Amino acid sequence: MKQYPAFLKYKKYHRLSIINYYLTEKKIFYPLNGDIALQSIESGKINFKQIEACRRTIKRGLKKTGFIWIKLFTNIPIYKKSLASRMGKGKGNLSHWIAPIKIGTILFEISGLSCIKAKYILNKSRSKLPLKTKISKLLY
Repeated sequence: MKQYPAFLKYKKYHRLSIINYYLTEKKIFYPLNGDIALQSIESGKINFKQIEACRRTIKRGLKKTGFIWIKLFTNIPIYKKSLASRMGKGKGNLSHWIAPIKIGTILFEISGLSCIKAKYILNKSRSKLPLKTKISKLLY
């Protein structure tokens, strides 16, 4: 999985406003590709290490039988200045990349497994995330 965008239009970006985090997702509330999905209940930020930890636990549980779709991408840079630096003298260096999560966003989707096994796998991966999540099924 790619960790960050290959090309950015500007060298450094503004920080996202807090209002963007607390909006609800209006596009997709149910899984599109898979049968069962992990959906966020609260808003927040997820970095690449957390996404990768979830992906690994899901991949271990699948054992070459099912498919996984990751609906997240870390596309917002976070900059930090060093602790001992004084005021001024620029914005600071790139610290890490985050993916902003709104309420109701689908994070991961699974297909090709029984419902019970998929729920078990997604419950394991829920503990790796800093947000509250729920398991949502595809409505036929």
